[in-house]
Order: sequence, then C-alpha cells, then structure tokens
Amino acid sequence: MTDQTHDPALQSWVESANEAGTDFPVQNLPYGMFRDSRDGLARLGVAIGTQVLDVTAAFGLKSMKAVMEKPKAERVDLRRRISGFLLTRERGSEGLLTPMAAAELLPPCEIGDYSDFYASIHHATNVGTMFRPDNPLMPNYKWLPVGYHGRASSIVLSGTRVRRPRGQLVDNPAGPPVYGESRRVDYELELGALLGPGNAMGEPIPAEQAASHLFGVCLLNDWSARDIQTWEYQPLGPFLSKSFATSIAPWVVTMEALEPFRCAPEPRPASDPQPLPHLATGGHDAYSITLEVWLRSARMAGPMRLSRGNFSTMYWTLAQMVAHHASNGCPLRPGDLIGSGTVSGPLKENRGCLLEATCRGTEPIELPTGETRRFLEDGDEVILRGWCEAAGARRIGLGECRGVVEAALAP
Repeated sequence: MTDQTHDPALQSWVESANEAGTDFPVQNLPYGMFRDSRDGLARLGVAIGTQVLDVTAAFGLKSMKAVMEKPKAERVDLRRRISGFLLTRERGSEGLLTPMAAAELLPPCEIGDYSDFYASIHHATNVGTMFRPDNPLMPNYKWLPVGYHGRASSIVLSGTRVRRPRGQLVDNPAGPPVYGESRRVDYELELGALLGPGNAMGEPIPAEQAASHLFGVCLLNDWSARDIQTWEYQPLGPFLSKSFATSIAPWVVTMEALEPFRCAPEPRPASDPQPLPHLATGGHDAYSITLEVWLRSARMAGPMRLSRGNFSTMYWTLAQMVAHHASNGCPLRPGDLIGSGTVSGPLKENRGCLLEATCRGTEPIELPTGETRRFLEDGDEVILRGWCEAAGARRIGLGECRGVVEAALAP
C-alpha cells in the first residue's frame, strides 16, 4: 500500500536527490552498510541522491539485520520517519551525510543462507530447448518454483573481481572428464531478495503472509561456469559451476519503496495449472522492474548493452518463492538471500545470460571493437542496472552491480 512517502512531488533538502534521473530520490531510501573514513566504523546508511545518510547516528540502528528482523509495520513506520527527516532540514542535519564517492560501501549484511531459483519460464524454456528440444520443461516446473541451495560464503559485493574457476570438463557428454579452467564463464541477470523476520523451524509461512517476510531487493549476478555445469548438474543440480562467485549490489531497495510498481503477474495460459493453495498468494505480488546487462571488454572505451528485460515476466513471484521455501517447515531467517534465477523475457533482446543470448555459443555477439563473445573472456566487465517507472510515481533505481572476470590461478 502506498502512503505519503511515495508522493512523486516530494523534494528533499539533499539537492542531489531531486535531480532528474537519480536512482535515489527521497521516494526510494534504500539501505546499505558503509564505513565512514572519519572514524573507520561500519554504519547503517540510506542512499539519498549522491549522499549517504548515517542511519546509525540519526536513528540508533547499527546494522541492516536490526531493520530486517522488525515486523513489517515497524519497517513501514521507520521508512516514514527517515522520509520526514530528509524532507525537513534541521540544524546539524548536514553532518549526518557522507558523499557516496567518499564512503566505503560494504556488503549489506552477513548472509546466513542463499537459495537460487529458476523462476523465469522464458529462461527455463530457452535453456531446456537447447538440451531437450522435444521436452524443454520438466513436469514439475509449472507446479512449484524450482530452486537449489547456493553458497553464502562466495557471495561478494559489486566491484569484486571474479576469478575464472577450474573444474571437471567434458567434450563427450558421457565423459571422461579433464580438470581445467572453465572456457564458458557466463553471467546471470537476477534479482536478489533479502528476507525479513522469518519463521520457526517446522512452521510453514502461509502464502498470504509470505510477502511480509520480504525485506527488499538488490541486483544479483549469479556467475556460472556452463561447461562445468553441463557435466555436474545431473542428477542433483548445480554445484561447483555456481559456487565460485555471486555478486550483489550494495543497496537494498525495500519492498515498501516498490509499492507503486507492484502489479499482477502475467496471466498463465488456460492450459497451465493454477498454483496449489499453499502457493496461492493472491495474484498481485509481481513487480515491474526494468533490468539491463551491459558488457565492456578490456579493449572497449565504454560498455554496450546486451539485454533489457522486466521482472514482471517471471512465472513465479518472490512471495511464492518464500512460501515454497518454507512450506516444508524450513526456517528462514533475517538476512537470508534468495535469487530469482535468470530474468529473461519472450524476445531475444530480453535474454539474461550469454547461454541464451548466443544460443549456447553458436550465435556469437559482435562488440564495437570487432571482438566477438560466445562466453566471457578475461578482462570483461559485466554491469547490471535496474530501475522502476510507472505513471504517477517517481522513478527509483537499484544502482549497479559490477564484476570483472580475471584469469584462473595457475595450476
């Protein structure tokens, strides 16, 4: 539900927040952790224009988890208080700001668990067609959000360099494998969601309450080694092909900030099954979020856009992912992270990874320098961007998530 904090006419006394095109107007207020160079301490902040508001000093909250674990009503009230603070200048308020360029941005929180889903039917169909042309989707796909348990220890902040992994590779699907560096490193354009209060072990989260356990979203790149994945994924799914790195953006846009951009999911075909009761969240829990991938090779002066899609095209919503995750009684905790899976749409320009965009490497992408890409090369930088726009609402952004691929360690 929208309130006064979403009014598109609101103007902050932080002038950079009022500039056209900023990702962080006063209608956004995403959280992040930062270290101020003046005292070296980690603090909770809110992005406002080109500045960071010290929420620890202004409101006494020392960490992101301190906000995540609050019930939704208390999070809404805190947002209103922060909004009010940034609307009315008081003596000394400027002293609580740090220029973003001078702040050391930190991971938003300590992530206890990470699960990644496969929620785009366009992505699942495109990938499935490459390997099973006559049967691209598994029988369970339209009944539940397919996912796997990821590796929290290899989640890194945007800007961290990503080392090319080594693993078992095959030329023949039947083997035998050799151990070597991946030749098919890929990105995956995803939305990450950090979770709120959570549930006790053995107590499922009812579908109608699942949305209240979502704290906020951030850009997420689930780096993948496709050649390692091809050999290892059967019968239990991804493992080493995914656990070498997952990049997340520093700013977490709250679900409250996304309220003006909430929408109904795309209608399912009449032939598709409707969600079972424990996944029936009410049908108005999708979000219109534009997501882009940009690539810059070491030889390029600037990046080129590879794809643009929208999160509203996902077959399963974030709330359904939460409801499914907890449906067996699995305890979810504040600061747990879920990934949406690659965000792809119905058009080729919507494909959110190189595996899809190059049709498994058979249709290489040409770069402005004359280089081509089937998969990522050493020195390539991948940049994810995202924002929300809607009639009657102020545009808000998710910032950027960046990462450069670097050479594998010598054997």
